[in-house]
Amino acid sequence: LQIPLSLKQGDFAPRGHLALFAINLGQASDKLNLPFSPRFSESIIVCNTRDGSSWGREQRENHRCFSPGSETDKFNVTLPDGHQVTFPNRLGHSHLSYLSVRDGFQVSSSSLTE
Repeated sequence: LQIPLSLKQGDFAPRGHLALFAINLGQASDKLNLPFSPRFSESIIVCNTRDGSSWGREQRENHRCFSPGSETDKFNVTLPDGHQVTFPNRLGHSHLSYLSVRDGFQVSSSSLTE
């Protein structure tokens, strides 16, 4: 599995007085496997799918995990048993555009968190 993400530092760091923002993961702007949209005014996170002009049914989570002006400079990995590994962004790259999964391992979950 290879996914060109084109994420830059600050793209997922809410700034100012936002009502919402979105991170879209998929093959194209009209082929979205995961449109992820925190909505601050409602304190919810909305997830969905899009296939062409057809949107799926929204999944709404009552959770507020982002705050305006917050940023991250590290990677947190939560393992299936709940153990967390924290690793600094040693190279300091502000643009991450590559994800690769190899050698028989299957990703069933991933997240961008603060």
